[in-house]
Amino acid sequence: MSELLLELFSEEIPARMQARAADDLARAVNKALLDEGFMPEGVKGFAGPRRLTCVVAGLPARQPERREEKKGPRVGAPEKAVAGFLKSAGLSSLDECETRSDKKGEYYVAVIEQKGRETAAVIAEFMPEIIRDFSWPKSMRWSDGDLRWVRPLHRILCVFDGEPVAFDVAGVRAGDESEGHRFLAPGAIQTRSFDDYAAKLREAKVILDADERKDIIAADAATLCKAQGLELVDDPGLLNEVAGLAEWPVALMGSFDEKFLKLPDEVLTASMRGHQKYFSVKDPKTGRLANKFVCVANIEAPDGGAAMRRGYERVLTARLSDGWYLYNQDLKKGLKKSEERLKELTFFKGAGADDSVAGKVRRIGKLTMAVGEELGFKREISHRAKEAAFLAKSDLVTGMVFEFPELQGAMGRYYALEQGEPEDIADAIRDHYKPAGQNDEIPTVPVSVIVALADRIDTLIAFWALNKKPTGSSDPFALRRAALGAIQILIDQGRNFSLRKIFRKADLFLAMRTEGLQGPGPEIYGEDLLGFFHDRLKVYLRDKGHRYDHIDAVLTDADGDLQDDLVLIVRKLEALETFLKTDHGTNLAAAYKRAANILKAEEKKGALPKALSVDKAALDQREEKALFAALETAEAKATNAVSNENFEGAMAALSALRAPLDAFFENVTVNADDEALRANRLALLQRLIDATAKVADFSKLEG
Repeated sequence: MSELLLELFSEEIPARMQARAADDLARAVNKALLDEGFMPEGVKGFAGPRRLTCVVAGLPARQPERREEKKGPRVGAPEKAVAGFLKSAGLSSLDECETRSDKKGEYYVAVIEQKGRETAAVIAEFMPEIIRDFSWPKSMRWSDGDLRWVRPLHRILCVFDGEPVAFDVAGVRAGDESEGHRFLAPGAIQTRSFDDYAAKLREAKVILDADERKDIIAADAATLCKAQGLELVDDPGLLNEVAGLAEWPVALMGSFDEKFLKLPDEVLTASMRGHQKYFSVKDPKTGRLANKFVCVANIEAPDGGAAMRRGYERVLTARLSDGWYLYNQDLKKGLKKSEERLKELTFFKGAGADDSVAGKVRRIGKLTMAVGEELGFKREISHRAKEAAFLAKSDLVTGMVFEFPELQGAMGRYYALEQGEPEDIADAIRDHYKPAGQNDEIPTVPVSVIVALADRIDTLIAFWALNKKPTGSSDPFALRRAALGAIQILIDQGRNFSLRKIFRKADLFLAMRTEGLQGPGPEIYGEDLLGFFHDRLKVYLRDKGHRYDHIDAVLTDADGDLQDDLVLIVRKLEALETFLKTDHGTNLAAAYKRAANILKAEEKKGALPKALSVDKAALDQREEKALFAALETAEAKATNAVSNENFEGAMAALSALRAPLDAFFENVTVNADDEALRANRLALLQRLIDATAKVADFSKLEG
């Protein structure tokens, strides 16, 4: 078995695109080989600043022979159908086809036998198409060619079984040459196997594997910090990016003036990380950042990096000086004077007469009182949340957030503390943006919780009122993330919360600030928005390991309406899953399914009585009388338990039905000859369906 080695060598590939590109290239090559009848033993992709590489192990010297059968039209079919079949099969006449028969008669079959070709020839045929059709998030044309690539493509290395594979893409001819490091080892490298390729690249100061580059950077940076009694601030995202910028990474430590430590740590990190790609360094004694940083060069300098270090420090000092100026200017202005400037920021154009961020802030402020009350917090806490809401967006008009948008909220907290605001209000300014994703921290302090929920619900109501809902994979306003964040907060709080009630409040406050936007309000879009919450909740719960059918079983109430209390849904789900793990739960679910199937069968036959109500006096056998009595008792207990949100108790009440149900199905004939008796027994089964609906929709459960 032989090996295929492919390298696409270009100008610098953006770091954020490299990992996906390596996977895409390996996937495309693997698919092309499979389509041609090969079964490669392994396909692996690599990516770096200037190259995409793919290596394939376990390929034969020749393509396997293939036999394909293509079923055609019936004998006697119209001429057009026959001609189309012959063309698609690559045949000239029906004499080249076989005739076979089945129950419907005779039909034609084209048996196509393809002899295997040299593997190198097959590769040379499909490889140009892979390169031409390769998908990049952004690509460019250069020179006079028509090839689109992420950056100008300079070389193609393609070797199979130790020999170059000849083909041409937009004037770039494939061969057996690559290049080393741009500065440390420029020039061509000839290679004809992967092991030789990787070894020669290393000699030419290029580390092929991105994971190895990351390990080198992390280890060297940690060593530099440890030598000075400091710690490297963990930053996986920056590590991934920097590993994509350097073929031969060399970690260096620099420093900056201690006066800049008076700036918040977030400002220091943003200045170092955003444009300079420097790692922050922490002093374990203080818990704050030190006046040090670690940067990664793509070169081994003769002076040990002294000149580069001075350059890195000079650039960072300029950035920090800008931050110092902006921070102090923002402190002079304060947050409370920002309302007029917030009017100049648009929340969403078209959101009524007041579509500014200032308008949104006023709506959130009003909504906090309703949210706090619904969550059961004291009115004093809701008032504090209202104060926080009016400051929550104020830092959007500060110089610091204008320069570093990722610091929204964080800077607001610092400015609020500087102007004497209480800590819980300042924290709410920072934390109302959380969680920003599924793995982000969730606000837990009541003031932060209220503002975070009010902000998200106001956003969702505004966009639903405008009919600007997400469609398919398109969600330009991050509304799915907003709903998921609200869900995470509510479930973490574990407090009952009626979404419908808050939707009406939020809609009212929006209507007060707009003209002609609302129409009937949430009566039109409220249930759709609640369904949107349910969709996000289902995704969230499935990610937590819950079965989708169990989730579906608890989303509605006894009347079939969507539950609007998400915490109640989760409690029901947990109780249901615990119940279904018991014998009583398993047997009750089976009995429910049997009863439901009987009712469905009768309904299909049109034999189901219109009025299904149990006539106690008409109960005949001892087993049906026992089931009726058990149902009456279970219904009462389950209804009472559900009203008190004691779902475990409700499930326990239903479990008492197991024995009488077993006896009923074993000894009672539901479809009795007597029509009245049959109708009464069907009504008894419907009573069972209705009893279980008080707790969960058992019809959603699968086996």
